[in-house]
Amino acid sequence: MSEPVVILPEAEVARRVTAMAAAMAPRIDDDTVAVCLLTGGLWFAADFTRALARLGRHPSFDALWLASYGDDRHSGGTVLVRAGFQRPVEGRRVLLMDDVFDSGLSLRESVRLATEAGAQEVLTAVFARKPWPHPRKIEPDVVGWEAPARYLVGYGMDAAGRYRGFPDIAALD
Repeated sequence: MSEPVVILPEAEVARRVTAMAAAMAPRIDDDTVAVCLLTGGLWFAADFTRALARLGRHPSFDALWLASYGDDRHSGGTVLVRAGFQRPVEGRRVLLMDDVFDSGLSLRESVRLATEAGAQEVLTAVFARKPWPHPRKIEPDVVGWEAPARYLVGYGMDAAGRYRGFPDIAALD
């Protein structure tokens, strides 16, 4: 495996997360349930909710544990729900947070789960949106970075579980 090549440094990641929070803060309140899509979304969700807190927004925190990649570099085309909501979302606004948006399957499944659980409104925030060869059935409400069509690691994105904690975003191709 080659060494990661940094394409978005940590400082730029932080700047973009702050801008995303400024765009989302007017749309949420303290009754919102902010839901991290595990596992990759954990790093972004932590930074994003802290940025929202600096703007006076303190949503409840929850997580959905979904899997579609395993240790592969491509989605298997289905999303496995390993753990659902722990907090009630019925009648509440839900903010879904994920690290990367490519096929859109995980985000679409998350929106479906929140809607079926009775969410009043579902908002979505993803740090990186990668190009996709076909139209996606869903698009995020807030995107931090239009990523290149490369195999990305760092800031929650991984290669068979490695490099998730790398603070920069890097390419492994």
